[in-house]
Formats: sequence, structure tokens, C-alpha cells
Amino acid sequence: MLFETGWVTAVQGEICHRGGMRVTGVDACRRGWVAVSLVAVGLKVPRPGTARAGGPRVEEIRVHESLAGVLGAGAPGADAPGAGAPGAEAPGAEAPGAEAPGAEAPGAGVPEEDEATVVGIDMPLGLLESGWREADLAARDLLGPRRSSVFAIPPRAVWAQASYQAANRRCRELTGHGFSIQAWGLRAKLLEADRYRGTCGHPLYEVHPELAFAAMRGAPLAHSKHTAAGRDLRRGLLDQAGLVVPRLPLAPVTDTLDAAAVAWSAWRIATGRATVIPVHPQRDDRGHDIAIRY
Repeated sequence: MLFETGWVTAVQGEICHRGGMRVTGVDACRRGWVAVSLVAVGLKVPRPGTARAGGPRVEEIRVHESLAGVLGAGAPGADAPGAGAPGAEAPGAEAPGAEAPGAEAPGAGVPEEDEATVVGIDMPLGLLESGWREADLAARDLLGPRRSSVFAIPPRAVWAQASYQAANRRCRELTGHGFSIQAWGLRAKLLEADRYRGTCGHPLYEVHPELAFAAMRGAPLAHSKHTAAGRDLRRGLLDQAGLVVPRLPLAPVTDTLDAAAVAWSAWRIATGRATVIPVHPQRDDRGHDIAIRY
């Protein structure tokens, strides 16, 4: 059984989409952002225990230097290996990209009027004025050996600082503690996601891929994604979920697998199956819930 007790919420009822449904998972990568989109047409969402029947498939993989670009309609991209020259840009492309085999042409990714669209992202969304985000603490508690993959995210004012040293001082003023330089490394992408969320006009959900993989397996994964065993395990879990993720030269393997896991969670969000932590989310300084879904 794909979903095991303790790592999945009860289904909130069957959902029927008249035309189809498209969901996308996004992760940061060295080229900018990688997005994996899943699609299913005319799907009646199955009950637990029948998750494979009529489930989603990988429709497209894209890489773009900006979040708006990777999620934009017809984001520029190169053909996948075997479909064209590797790394070749489409006419008018602004940045390198890649599409999975069988993906539709640029511009065809615009959802039809009767499609439901959900986007998940592996990036903290929602910042406090002071104190720490309870969602990060809850995720760390669930992940056991993978708890170090969840960074403690400090308040908004910390991210306005120009250097890590200044940010750490401000963090201590607002929380009583410092924060890691690894978390500071998220600054550019975190602020980009924060700006995008405020202007994109569609819901954007925070997802952590390690929680998604743990839900697929029924327990936190023992191997890091930076090891061969860890990558093989994650790819195998996605395969079992019906998500075949091709190897593409333009996006690191680990980031693409993470984006696929985020897309898997976005599917669960769209179909009412996602777990939300914490149970009672905090609110950020703009009134949004601070929650991680998987």
C-alpha cells in the first residue's frame, strides 16, 4: 500500500474534475529553479488503496533562471535529449530549460478553463515578525534522521540584512538565538519566492520533499539524497507512485527528484489528501498560514 498509517490524512471525499488536473512541484537548483508538472485528464480521484489506478503522470520538466519563468505559461525550454540538440534553446528563450519526453510544446502548458492547478514549492513561505516558525519545528520532529534538512527560519527583518553577520545579530535580537549560515544561503531564493507569492495570483503551497518521501515510504528515509543509495531510494519511491522522472542534463538529479516529490504532494493537496503541519498554523505578517504540506 502506497500510503501507510501515520503519514497520510484521511481522504476528504472523492473529487471529480470535468476536464483534468495539472499540478506542479518546484525546487531551487543551481540554474535557478526546476519544475515538474503532473497531469491527469478526466480523473476521478481514487479511494485509499487504489492510488495507482488513474493516477497522475509526469507531463513536463522545466528549468528556468526565475521562479516566474519556470511557472509561466510556455516557459522557454530546450528539447529533452533525443528530441533535439541537448541544451539548445527554443526561439526567444531567455534561459536554458528542459522538457520531459512527451511534453507538450511551449505554450501548451496553459491550464484549460476546467483544469484545477496547484503549485507546491520547496522553499519557506511565510515569515514572522519575531520568534520561530512552528512548522519547521514540527517537520524536524517528524523526520528523525533527516531532521537536519529542515532549517529554522528566522523573522522577516532578519532577511532584510545585507550580510550573514548582521542577520545573525538581528536574529538574536528578535528570537534570543542565532541561525545557521546554511539557512542564510536560502536568502535570494526565499525572497524571490516571497515576492512571487505576493503577485502571482494563484495559491502557492510550501512543501518539504523529505516529508513527501517519508509519506511514500511510511517512515523517514535512512539515506541522504546526496548519496547514490539515497538517490536510488527516492527514484524508486517515485516509480512506485507512478512518477517516472527522466534524467535531464540541465537539472541536478537531486533537485529534480525533490521537485517531483513536491509535485506528488501538490497532487495530494489538490485531491484533499495532504497532511498539514502544524495542525494549527501560525499566521505571517501578511495574514497567510505558515504551514508545510505533504
